[in-house]
Amino acid sequence: MARRLLALLCLTGAAGWSQVVLADDLWQTWQAAQAHDPGYAAAQAQFRASQQKVPQARARLLPRLDAAGGVEHRQDRSTHNFERAGNRQQADWALRLTQPVYDRAAWKQMAQSRLVQTEAELALEQARQDLMLRVAQAYFDILAAQDTLTALQAEQRATADQLHSAQRRFELGAATVTDIHEARARLDLLAAQELQLLNDLDIRRDQLAQMTGRYPDTLSRLPAGLALPAPEPNRIEPWSEQAQSANLAVLRAQLQSEIAQQSIEIARSGHYPTLSLQAGSSQSTTQRFDEARRGRPIENTVGLQLSIPLYSGGGVSAQVEEQVQLQQKARFEQEAARRQAIQTVRAQFQTLHSGLGRIEALEAGEASSRAAVEANLIGYEIGVRINLDVLASQQQLYATQSTLAQVRYDTLMAGLRLKAAGSTLSEIDLEEINALLARPPESSSPAPSSSAGNQTE
Repeated sequence: MARRLLALLCLTGAAGWSQVVLADDLWQTWQAAQAHDPGYAAAQAQFRASQQKVPQARARLLPRLDAAGGVEHRQDRSTHNFERAGNRQQADWALRLTQPVYDRAAWKQMAQSRLVQTEAELALEQARQDLMLRVAQAYFDILAAQDTLTALQAEQRATADQLHSAQRRFELGAATVTDIHEARARLDLLAAQELQLLNDLDIRRDQLAQMTGRYPDTLSRLPAGLALPAPEPNRIEPWSEQAQSANLAVLRAQLQSEIAQQSIEIARSGHYPTLSLQAGSSQSTTQRFDEARRGRPIENTVGLQLSIPLYSGGGVSAQVEEQVQLQQKARFEQEAARRQAIQTVRAQFQTLHSGLGRIEALEAGEASSRAAVEANLIGYEIGVRINLDVLASQQQLYATQSTLAQVRYDTLMAGLRLKAAGSTLSEIDLEEINALLARPPESSSPAPSSSAGNQTE
């Protein structure tokens, strides 16, 4: 029975792990992040909380009904000999209705609450776009780490072949022992680099798992040689104009400036009178133990109450001045957000364009480096090249491949950040990039951490 239970637990654990470790693409990763990212969940909660600002402000303009009641027992005694003069019981209740007729602060607060609600909507959208960028960056970081690891492992295999070739040539007397030591030293350094890359890959997987709630195993990759799209429009001026008028940070800063202006009006309302309609009904009964009365008096009132502030010790003026300075601060922050949006657009546009050019140059460099490796191998076999030349050409080839992969992902991210700066980033952009990805074959997954030691041996 115990063995059956243990086997069942093992199968359950394996099934649970198979549900966590999945081969995902960018779109599936984005869907998982929307449901599990704690930062985005916090932004949603903040948005829902901000939606209550309007009902709270509206409540100050609506009627207010209060009820109160109480019962007390009184005992009277003489100061001469503390003789009890009598007992009585009193019951009171009151019902009061208050309807604001004119309250300037309440109306200004209502207008301000609508601005706060709009600003909260922009904040939620900004958090959503930020999540898109974080997911894409974490996703591409994993792919870049995998490509770098793949290139290094290919260099390990080539270096190991070169080591075997040097050993054969040394046995035949066509090479020196220095060639063997050079290849072995290079192979040992690559093994150390592989351990570091495997560790970096695990860290980047953990970073993505924090957003998606599950640990990624294999991810769809960007095929080699695939042409990346250019920005549309392919001019910087429309992007700059879009950023100045529609950037979410700029729009939020503009709304915060308007909210600050309403705060000034609310503070100034401390100088204004308030008028309210009040109606009430109350009753107070006093019953002595030795007396009996019939009926209970009820008092009904209705009228207008006017409150005029005359002097507040300078407090209202100080509040107004405080809000004026805060409004100036909001204006400067709005200008700073506008300039930052323009700078971000220009930087990402230039990064995107230079990235496309670098990809083309690196692809040509990869072809040239591959040809150089083949030429050095042939030259080494016929004795016109030394072992160090072969190792250097191999290192250059795989370094070029790693750099090319990183530049491709950086170029994709520059395109996404460019659209985010113009507030045009949407799920459609992630779908378009996801359409460029292809699922890798099972054999292309990175080697486990223990492979470094095996290859070194």
